Amino acid sequence: MTHWLIDPFQADMVWRALVAGVLAACLCSLVGCWVVLRGNVFLGEAMTHGMLPGVAAAALLGISLMAGGLIAALLMALGVAAIGRSAKLSSDTGIGLLLVGMLAVGVIVVSRSQSFAVDLAGFLFGDVFAVRTTDLMVLGAALILTAGAVAVGHRAFVAVTFDPRKAATLGLRPRMAIPVLTVLMAVAMVASFHVVGTLLVLGLLIAPPAAALVWARSIPRIMLLSAAIGALAVYSGLLISWYAGTAGGATIAGVAVLLFFASSLLSAMRSKWVKASAVAASACVVAACAGGAEPPPQPEHSTTGDGVAVAEGARELDGASTKLVLVDPGTGETSVYDAVEEVETRIGSYGPVAGVAGDGRFAYLQTGGRTTVVDAGAWTFDHGDHYHYFATTPSEVATLEVPAASVSASSSMAAVRTATGATELIDRDALGERRIEAPAGLMVGSDVAAAVPYGSRVVVVTSAGTVQVIGDTGTQDLTGECSDPTWAMTTRRAVVFGCAGGALRITGGDGDLAATTAPFPADAPALRPVRMDHRDRADVFAGLSAGTVWVLDSRQSSWTLIPVPDAVATNTAGDGTVLVLHRDGTLGSFDVQSRVETARVPLFANAIPAEGPQPVIDIDSDRAYVNNAGTREVYEIDYAGGLRVARTLRTDVVPGLMVQAGR
Repeated sequence: MTHWLIDPFQADMVWRALVAGVLAACLCSLVGCWVVLRGNVFLGEAMTHGMLPGVAAAALLGISLMAGGLIAALLMALGVAAIGRSAKLSSDTGIGLLLVGMLAVGVIVVSRSQSFAVDLAGFLFGDVFAVRTTDLMVLGAALILTAGAVAVGHRAFVAVTFDPRKAATLGLRPRMAIPVLTVLMAVAMVASFHVVGTLLVLGLLIAPPAAALVWARSIPRIMLLSAAIGALAVYSGLLISWYAGTAGGATIAGVAVLLFFASSLLSAMRSKWVKASAVAASACVVAACAGGAEPPPQPEHSTTGDGVAVAEGARELDGASTKLVLVDPGTGETSVYDAVEEVETRIGSYGPVAGVAGDGRFAYLQTGGRTTVVDAGAWTFDHGDHYHYFATTPSEVATLEVPAASVSASSSMAAVRTATGATELIDRDALGERRIEAPAGLMVGSDVAAAVPYGSRVVVVTSAGTVQVIGDTGTQDLTGECSDPTWAMTTRRAVVFGCAGGALRITGGDGDLAATTAPFPADAPALRPVRMDHRDRADVFAGLSAGTVWVLDSRQSSWTLIPVPDAVATNTAGDGTVLVLHRDGTLGSFDVQSRVETARVPLFANAIPAEGPQPVIDIDSDRAYVNNAGTREVYEIDYAGGLRVARTLRTDVVPGLMVQAGR
């Protein structure tokens, strides 16, 4: 009884409409993926409507409609780019102005003919049931050319979409990649509009890729899934149109949008499916064990192409992964949130947690008089002139019988400063294998007030303020003094201590170490910061004391003090700006040189309470993350893009405490 599903397509015109629609869906998926990922939806809409004057003029002049539409679309894009270079006008302003202007010109040109209403309706909605063989050939040729361009330019398109600065560094010519993407948009629109109308083009350009994005993570998979969703929208739309007597193009566009909402709804239910699947998988494992099944063979240790050891059970990634370790301070419920996949992995519940510290891979939860160590499952290995990125399954790995207050680490070891004032050194490779071991040949004394791993050595400050380096050949005193150290952190090439009189920076790599001081300004407040934060491995730090944000450029040995009376948290990427979370729940960006707040956006609906754990700002090379325990949300901020809230990550665990790993 399925004849009603296939009977309509026995008609030649409906079959041609199906073929044309599927070709258009595949073509639009190749281009629409980049439109959605780059946030160019408004530009796409403007270009589809901006084609009208070109098509209308071509019709009046008796020349190719495709040529007229392509020229108009490209002129639209060039105009947006030109206006976007203005310091006073945003690109959205340019798009809005040109959209209205081009549409008005098009309507004026069309109105000069005797069939104004018919022509305009055909332009917007097309005539999918009037597809000719020539139209199919045009769509097929456009699909082949676009697929070739997408394949050749894939690496450049990815880089310019997610990190234009890195694209320029890698020599991928972002200034050329962006215009090529714009031309591909115009080709997809022009090849499809006279068959299915601009409304359908826009629907297939946006809705299927957006629906695919919530399920697939790699760009090729997004494109394939988007093409499948688009083809389903075409088939369903034509079926509905046949039986309901509705306009074909508009019905297909409407079905595409409905599929997006259905996909989003199913994605929201995905977490429940994951939990149910985990229970079922556990039951299967238990049954297999009960049946005497042999355990699977364990993977052997391996190395990367340049000799870096890959830990057992780990895998190497193409790029850095961002993991957020989230802790409910009241219950100790802990999870690891994958900010790329938007998947939250529950680790356990440990009772009240006083604080959490991180070393780039492991999170150290202060649970009473002990420390629970959680492997976030992602880390970066610094190999000198480049990095390696690794991932494994997040899990609890060990328990220290001391309460950790702060942690600093190198690739091979971590120095854990306890709440009682002692320092313990831990081999990080052994910790990844769930073992607590001290690095061979290294030991710190009981008089150490601060310690930071530096490669295979440890730089320490004693209670008397003496600076020493401890290695496998013994202990050496360094030139320099640091009385009453309050914080200690690492950069890629140095270790930095916060001292009573300022900061002390130790550099030297594998050779002899040297100390450089950065004394506090003479007019600095008496109350100094006891904690500093920064982007991992960066040389610029930011910290708070009452009413003041302190910014230290350790390379330049300089301090900058910014008065911010209501500051709750601060951090910096070292790019000349510092982020500050205000008590009223807004996030601000300050220019360090001028000490002026250059941007401010609301994050929290209400003022941040002064009692309880305070939110933090964790930052990496691309994004900043701010936790909101009250709403169980983490805000992902594009701090280089005017503090744009890129995503709101909703969590199962109350994120009262948060630390980042993977970068």
